[in-house]
Amino acid sequence: MSKLKIMTVCGFGLGSSMVLKMNLEAALKDLDIEADVTTGDVSSATGSDSDYIFTSNELAGNLKASTSTPVVVINSFVDKNEIKEKAQAEIKA
Repeated sequence: MSKLKIMTVCGFGLGSSMVLKMNLEAALKDLDIEADVTTGDVSSATGSDSDYIFTSNELAGNLKASTSTPVVVINSFVDKNEIKEKAQAEIKA
């Protein structure tokens, strides 16, 4: 299996998406899932070739309406358990 491409998305593609990226990378390592994780905003996510998009509930609706990429909603970008559980459920399903 080739390495997954995952994008973490926030409003501007800088602050909170970077926090989510770091926590997601740690969760993926624990789950033995290899992935390249990038950050971005909604507009960059809609044109990306990512396998998954991780984002907040506030942005998920726009993303789901504008891309066919699976969108994973994370309620707390600092809750490592939530991130790990949702990554495992979505990616290893």
